[in-house]
Amino acid sequence: MRAFSIFSTPGGLSDGDRQKRRHMLARMGLGWLAMMQVMMFAFPGYLRSDSMAPDNLELLDQAIFLMNWISLVLTVPVMLYCAWPVWGGAWNSLRRGKVGMDVPVALGIIAAFIPSAHTAWTGHGEVYFDSVTMFVAFLLTARYLELCARQAVGAGEAHRFIEQCRAALSGRANRVAFWFVLVQLALAFLVAAVWYVYVPERAIGVMVALLVMSCPCAMAMAVPTAVAAAHASYSASPDTARPDPRQLVQATGTVARQNLYGSVAWHLLMTPLAACGLVAPWLAAITMLLSSLAVAFNSWRLFRQQTRPLKRGWQAAAVQG
Repeated sequence: MRAFSIFSTPGGLSDGDRQKRRHMLARMGLGWLAMMQVMMFAFPGYLRSDSMAPDNLELLDQAIFLMNWISLVLTVPVMLYCAWPVWGGAWNSLRRGKVGMDVPVALGIIAAFIPSAHTAWTGHGEVYFDSVTMFVAFLLTARYLELCARQAVGAGEAHRFIEQCRAALSGRANRVAFWFVLVQLALAFLVAAVWYVYVPERAIGVMVALLVMSCPCAMAMAVPTAVAAAHASYSASPDTARPDPRQLVQATGTVARQNLYGSVAWHLLMTPLAACGLVAPWLAAITMLLSSLAVAFNSWRLFRQQTRPLKRGWQAAAVQG
């Protein structure tokens, strides 16, 4: 079996596509580096308790104030460079009068960053720099997987047939994602308003968590990763034992639907918990990453299922020989 990986740069990529891939990898790497540093500087805030001795509490508050400023400095490059595709995507969506997936992402980042910057300046309130950097790093990871999957497309009649399947499946996925984002945005602002009336100090945290969870990253990956797995299983098979394209497309549609509706179910399961204030913004970012990784794993299972019979056949032939 020929080795196949979506992380291998295809030979036929244009210079523009190669540049886009390098920039996305650089943004993702910087996002992860900043996230790890900011989470380290956020640790003193997790230790703070009003029950501490006054002298210890004063010293810890001074350390937290300093750490918040360092976190702000580290988060600014993430906002300006790493999240740049988000700002461009959100602006293009709004300019066309649409609510794309970048709109709730941009709102979630802004809703977490501005109050955090104000807290760092005044020294009073909560900061969410760890949630901002974590969200951007996880988001870029999911999008890098999607980009690699889209670029790992072979040539030939069977591959064109698989791409036709992608077009049909993408239409359904886009409609589901549009209505999901619309409902989630309305819910985030409504729930935040209720929290602001009764517990105003927690309203921003709840809204940020809901906005983060409204990002349909897993839904956006549902079809591209399944289609990439179909391309991979066809390309990895020898010319004399390639799967039937129609059966492969049928299996691809099944996996794509599993990815799409499974990610919707996961979001619907976590949304009530976030609305009740049980999911912190950083935890919402982790749930978003987990759903994206689950989609990628399910698509990888399609590749394994399509190539395993061939592998067993070769092993049996080798034993008999």
